[in-house]
Amino acid sequence: MVDRRDFLKLAALGATAGMATGTQAAPQPDPVETTARIVIIGAGAAGTALANRLVRRLDGAQITLIDPRRDHLYQPGLSLVATGLKPAGYVVSKTTDWLPDGVDLIPDRVAAVDPEAKTVATEGGEVLDYDWLVVAPGLVLDHDAIEGFSLDLVGRDGIGALYAGPDYAAKTWEAAGRFTEEGGVGIFTRPATEMKCAGAPLKHTFLIDDIAKRHGAAREVVYAAPQGSLFGVPIVAEKVRMLFEDRGIDTMMQSTLVAVEPGAKRATFRTETGLEERDYDYLHVIPPQRAPDFVVQSGLAWADKWVDQGWAEVDMHNLRHLRYPEIFALGDVAGVPKGKTAASVKWQVPVVEDHLVAAIEGKEGTGYYDGYTSCPLITRVGRAMLVEFDYHNNLTPSFPGVIAPLEELWISWLMKEVALKATYNAMLRGRA
Repeated sequence: MVDRRDFLKLAALGATAGMATGTQAAPQPDPVETTARIVIIGAGAAGTALANRLVRRLDGAQITLIDPRRDHLYQPGLSLVATGLKPAGYVVSKTTDWLPDGVDLIPDRVAAVDPEAKTVATEGGEVLDYDWLVVAPGLVLDHDAIEGFSLDLVGRDGIGALYAGPDYAAKTWEAAGRFTEEGGVGIFTRPATEMKCAGAPLKHTFLIDDIAKRHGAAREVVYAAPQGSLFGVPIVAEKVRMLFEDRGIDTMMQSTLVAVEPGAKRATFRTETGLEERDYDYLHVIPPQRAPDFVVQSGLAWADKWVDQGWAEVDMHNLRHLRYPEIFALGDVAGVPKGKTAASVKWQVPVVEDHLVAAIEGKEGTGYYDGYTSCPLITRVGRAMLVEFDYHNNLTPSFPGVIAPLEELWISWLMKEVALKATYNAMLRGRA
């Protein structure tokens, strides 16, 4: 068991929710002199963290970030906003607050990449030449793929959608909060595609059910998923199944949300036997997710994997493009078997830094990413499981013998609710 003093020591070291390195940082080598032109598409967690690292590793490089977003979102906090545990402002800061001196920011969207000519074109008409390109734009939430749904519905007609941003997460709580007080039928969905933080749909289900139970609301809670399993790691899936059974949470497996009738509060699912309609009092919508259009249109996507989603074709261990060695991909857009979490980004960024700097020096990098992914899986208010795993579905606990990965613990909750953000911020600065 870990007492509160032990927890505070762990938090002070930044050892939270898969963000720990387990070792002290090695002394920083002397900066590499170079005139390389490096373009990073995306100023989210991955792009910002890499830019901060490269500024310290390279002397003389021209580093340009392209991103139209004025606000940086601490996305791991959206699940807390959507359950009324944090205000919307908790997850919002300015993009420029995290960028180092010596990096140019172009506030525009990317229209196209020409990997043969080594250029990036923006929607505003600017064309940038690059020697090295890092693609880290995040992903697209394809809300239009669900008939009858639009973001205007969030917060009313019993509809929530926490992924869409802080304001929508707050509106999600407006709808979910009514459900926790009034009860009824709550349906919680996830998409058939790969997705950002696959534990988020489960967290929202667990939390809303727990809050409703505390209010004494009579409820039927249903978790609907296109997959045949509750989680991609078998041992975790079995643990979630047991918790669902213990709490009376029903499941609709191999069921994909395809349409919503808000006025009637009716959802339509595609199942193995056809279409099935279900009435609801609360419906949480997580849409299909895919790469931005330019990734596919520029020929950077896999041709034989995830063809409907467009993830970038990279080596799963060094994140380098398989056909264009001057290009790397990071974070959500990378076409690797696992790794769409902030904790994954923390482990991916040093690998790309290592290989990129080595390539500039004419050397071979040694960094190796084995799919580390972390999910502080909240199971009720005040309790969570710290689930960490790799490409091979092996559990990879950061604190073996201290935090049991499949136990509902208050310390795992505190790591998510209190300490994780500070470590995330350190990661943005390139310090964790």
